[in-house]
Amino acid sequence: MNDILFFTFPASQPQCFSHFRLLSRVCSSLAIEGNLKAAAAHRSICSAASLPVSVCSALAVKPIMEAKLYRPPPEVRGMTSLDKEAFTQTISVPALRVPTGVLNKVVKSLRKATIQRPGVPRVVQDKEESSDFRLVLLDPHRVSSLSSFSEAEAEALRSFSVAEELQYYELRLTYHNLKSDEVLEAVLPQGQDVTSGFSRVGHIAHMNLRDHQLPYKNLIGQVIMDKNPGVTCVVNKTNMIDSTYRNFKMEVLAGEENMVAKVKENGVTYEFDFSHVYWNPRLSTEHQRVVQLVKHGDTVFDVFAGVGPFAVPAARSGANVLANDLNPESHRWLQHNCKLNKVENKVRTFNLDGRAFIQGPLKQELPALLKGKATVHVVMNLPALALDFLDAFRGLLQQEASCDEILPTVHCYGFSKADNPEADVAERASQSLGFPLEDRCSVHFVRNVAPNKDMMCVTFTLPKEVIFSSDPEQTEPSPEPAPKRQKCAEATEDP
Repeated sequence: MNDILFFTFPASQPQCFSHFRLLSRVCSSLAIEGNLKAAAAHRSICSAASLPVSVCSALAVKPIMEAKLYRPPPEVRGMTSLDKEAFTQTISVPALRVPTGVLNKVVKSLRKATIQRPGVPRVVQDKEESSDFRLVLLDPHRVSSLSSFSEAEAEALRSFSVAEELQYYELRLTYHNLKSDEVLEAVLPQGQDVTSGFSRVGHIAHMNLRDHQLPYKNLIGQVIMDKNPGVTCVVNKTNMIDSTYRNFKMEVLAGEENMVAKVKENGVTYEFDFSHVYWNPRLSTEHQRVVQLVKHGDTVFDVFAGVGPFAVPAARSGANVLANDLNPESHRWLQHNCKLNKVENKVRTFNLDGRAFIQGPLKQELPALLKGKATVHVVMNLPALALDFLDAFRGLLQQEASCDEILPTVHCYGFSKADNPEADVAERASQSLGFPLEDRCSVHFVRNVAPNKDMMCVTFTLPKEVIFSSDPEQTEPSPEPAPKRQKCAEATEDP
């Protein structure tokens, strides 16, 4: 991209303005010949436009940087060990010389035009070090000439008697003034994807780097930690699952190795060891949506509870909760979070397989609950497998429900790659239950977890034809070739 030529017209030479259109046409034709240095441009323009000597002597031509404010030094490309000093660069930015008496008012009036960059002041000392003036630094993307100001901004400058002349300030940019994506774009090979995105889990930044980024992983980790206050540990998910509980194996890229995180979600505080349990900050809205369906006095069976993102807030809203998780670490932190939020008396916790929980504690408690008036909710948040666990409800109870009994409401999660994910998860839920849910369920889109892969939640009232059976032999589902194991929370997907 070519540099921009910036003209300064002194107020003492009003004749310059009459030549502005001619200058514009000349510059357009000269631009075809290539980039011009400021001095060469000055001579070429005056000659080509046949400008009077008085105009040429008053005309100032200054180069302004191209569209990107920061152009990294070539030597940082391919850097794998962070050298912060290598990013230092000095650039020229436009500025206004403003009387100190109206400085605050001018800055307020030009808030959209001033430079916005981490650690860079908008107001600096005047070149002449006068105590009566300061320089207000402007964003070169926003201001390239006096005509760049809006009518309101120009009127404000006139009312505050600010000289209609742009100054230039040599601004020293360092690593600390750069954004994370600017640093990474400068370092990684050209043409490759640059990522500065991550999931924030307390003090931990959780990344999912691609293969071409792995040679730079430690540098990326350091940059993310430097540019995000409060982040003291950066980890990268490896694609390996290190246990039967299917929690992610992680590699520390930068910072401390303290994996015990403290997070706050929807007003509730949670603590857990992120290296041994599953936590997804992108599900906070979904947690809140379901918990808001739960009323005071309701009962919630949380089959795959994790560390409690459904169970704890439901208990805080006045529900009675039975929460289960197979992972001993998740179960331990679930109990810890119940105590942390003072709901341990409202939550009973279990460390069982999901199927055993349904056919054990849930089955034992359900008959008495069905005689009451409160709603019973069953939450099954294990998208990779939860739909397969629905067959555990077949023939769960033998006594037929009376007409006034309120059957449980099930919220079951699943992943879908189908063109019609709503129909897909409803059909799979129907197959697992052995009963059609068509027109008897609702399906909610939760989030897109990968290209062509959605997380969905199917909600339905458990059909009496499924849960009740007069034949004792039908109260147990047919045996499977191998026992199904579940992860202690949501599935091992993109964080």
